[in-house]
Amino acid sequence: MPTYVYQKTEDAKGCTHCTEPFEVVQSMQDDALSACPDCGGPVRRLITPPAVRGQSVKSMLSDKNLKRHGFQRFVKEEKGKYRKTT
Repeated sequence: MPTYVYQKTEDAKGCTHCTEPFEVVQSMQDDALSACPDCGGPVRRLITPPAVRGQSVKSMLSDKNLKRHGFQRFVKEEKGKYRKTT
């Protein structure tokens, strides 16, 4: 289920829960919240970028991937000395 972000409306007074943006997991068929679950004050749904899953940092920085994209990796062996690994 998607996670939606809500915050109090600009002119409304809010509690500590809705003054800052908060997340709610809802079904896409559920109506948007119109009131804070804690204080009942008016809230609005914020538009946020989607969470995109892709390559992990570990796989992006693998020796094989770096070499494929033309990069080189050096590992520090001792003070002032590096060894090329890709």
